[in-house]
Amino acid sequence: MSRPSASEYGSFYQTYINYTSGKDYSILVQQYHDRITESWAAIPAERANYAYAEGKWTIKQMFQHVIDTERIFAYRALAISRKEPANLLGFDENEYAANATAYNRNWKDMLTEWRVVRQSTNLLYASFSEEQFKQMGNANGHPISVNALGFIIFGHALHHLHILKERYGV
Repeated sequence: MSRPSASEYGSFYQTYINYTSGKDYSILVQQYHDRITESWAAIPAERANYAYAEGKWTIKQMFQHVIDTERIFAYRALAISRKEPANLLGFDENEYAANATAYNRNWKDMLTEWRVVRQSTNLLYASFSEEQFKQMGNANGHPISVNALGFIIFGHALHHLHILKERYGV
């Protein structure tokens, strides 16, 4: 499967796709899986409740957001691959963050959860046929392909690693 074309996703996802290189999901796994996982694991637990400014997410809150978002995007890929005809709902990331319990969570437990979620997504994508990768659906009122979601999943994680480096000094 090739990189997604602009017709496979809403333009607001272009930023995430731009964070990636490579022609298919298996290449993304080779290029980014370990880097992303190791980057989060390198953050000391004592820094996890740090926010760079008042009203901004802590590192834990951002990490919970990345975990939640990967689960949501992977579910969308699953539903679309199975030819779900309904529009899949969007989600409000700020509401999710406000209603999560990231601040009280154990950092090591969050890292374990992340590894499991990443592995689960990789196994899901490994199960898709070429026809399923091409499958188009609708999420949050916009057309999107299973293929594009794979790139968006990695791009979203890479985007947040960039923010960690730029704003949190991690």
